[in-house]
Amino acid sequence: MEFREIQAIYLQIGDYLCEQILLGRWKAGDRLLSVRELGVALEVNPNTVMRAYDFLQGKEIIFNKRGVGYFVSEEARQKILHYRKKQFLEQELPPVLKNMRLLGMSLNEFENEYNTYLKQHENK
Repeated sequence: MEFREIQAIYLQIGDYLCEQILLGRWKAGDRLLSVRELGVALEVNPNTVMRAYDFLQGKEIIFNKRGVGYFVSEEARQKILHYRKKQFLEQELPPVLKNMRLLGMSLNEFENEYNTYLKQHENK
């Protein structure tokens, strides 16, 4: 995993874990790697992994069984989708809409351009 400087590492780890859940690699009830195991795998301090797990537990995406480990919650997928949609609408979409307005681009034009882009890049 390559970390970006623009976001805290524990949040990037949280995003990675959420992606794995959304991709179906971890399902509701699955046990996650231990804090130490994930720390070794990602080459980060276990305290950083612990912060990521605490963050996801606070969002009710994972839960802890004391002495056993961390597990994916039953509602994890829905919680992640809700969190990510909110994050997208609040952080990522406003700059896109601002640029569209500055460029005089309509939603239809944006959709057409985006579909063209996807078709050009789907075979790469």
